[in-house]
Amino acid sequence: MKKTIAILCLSFTSMLLAAEPVSKSYWGDKAIGSHDTVAYHLAAVKTSHREVLGNKRYLVKYSGANWYFANQAAADKFKQNPEQYKPRFNGFCANALSLGEGLVPTNGKVWDFFGDQLHLFYAEAGRQRWLTGDWQQYQQIADQAWISLKNK
Repeated sequence: MKKTIAILCLSFTSMLLAAEPVSKSYWGDKAIGSHDTVAYHLAAVKTSHREVLGNKRYLVKYSGANWYFANQAAADKFKQNPEQYKPRFNGFCANALSLGEGLVPTNGKVWDFFGDQLHLFYAEAGRQRWLTGDWQQYQQIADQAWISLKNK
């Protein structure tokens, strides 16, 4: 019996460790500052470049974090395909990763699309660096950093 419990505990711990980290608040495990990650993909939001806050009534637990949405339809879209809607690097600052600064959390207020993927930034200066520089090169560096850091 003790062996079985120990094996189950090790299996559960391994599953938890395998989950990728998500940029979330220190209190409450709110992903990306409670912003609706599906809303960023809407044409009107892209045009206005304003973020949309989610509502605690439309909460989805995913990858160890609480993701908030503005309405049930957005929550359902995320549940059906989180990979399509979650930000690159699970919301950690893309610029910080490209500069070797590690996993810097973001609050969802500074963002943009590069290629067809949503990227979040800690500050506007990082977003501007990507907009005016070689974002594809920055992306490659950030990808390498993400691979090495996400499972630590």
